[in-house]
Amino acid sequence: MNKQLLIYEQTTPITQERHGNWSVKTGTDYSFARQINSVPLMAVEFPKAVTEYAIVFTETETSVMAVAILGIKEQENLYLTEKGDWQAKYIPAFIRRYPFVFSSNDEGNTFTLCIDEGFAGCNQEGRGERLFDTEGAQTQYLESVLAFLKEFQMQHQRTQLFCNKLKALDLLEPMRAKFTLDTGEQSSLAGFMAVNRNRLNQLSGEQLVDLLQTNELELLYLHLQSMRNFNTMVERIAQ
Repeated sequence: MNKQLLIYEQTTPITQERHGNWSVKTGTDYSFARQINSVPLMAVEFPKAVTEYAIVFTETETSVMAVAILGIKEQENLYLTEKGDWQAKYIPAFIRRYPFVFSSNDEGNTFTLCIDEGFAGCNQEGRGERLFDTEGAQTQYLESVLAFLKEFQMQHQRTQLFCNKLKALDLLEPMRAKFTLDTGEQSSLAGFMAVNRNRLNQLSGEQLVDLLQTNELELLYLHLQSMRNFNTMVERIAQ
């Protein structure tokens, strides 16, 4: 459950001096995400992700985060074909932002736009979209990337507040998903948390009203509904 950052190999701040002649060719090959079995998910993504992914929560030493489960084994992504096509209608924003990412050296006060120079689509032959024009100014493409990353960071902060509230309300509990494959093999996935329905039902009226007014109660029920998607993973393994 902690493999997400492995898709970034050689992150470097984007500068005109270094990347003035660089282009980025993206496409439908998501092979870079083949060895991750979960991916961070923003709260705003829950409504679109709920029909295809199991949405759960994980805890680090410093925070709680929402994630979408992609596989039931380490380094397994059941949503990828052998050719690298993503087999789902909705692709999480964490995946779509690649090969770009924000970095921060001052605990999130300022951010620097970086690129994974190890991405196969990075080139200096003009394939895809240029990062800077011939005069050294940012292209419209790079500006759109920057806007996307800014929105991503804002939604990340909102999601963090939401997850912190779940922890403060003591709604989360450790869980283990168990699977029986078509071969009869038994498998399980642990290391994640889910909302305890009984604890949710025992919240005070004031607490429930607060969750309702902030639209966070809907997020909780979307999360609980998404747990059914663990069953579809067995079908993906069979396919």
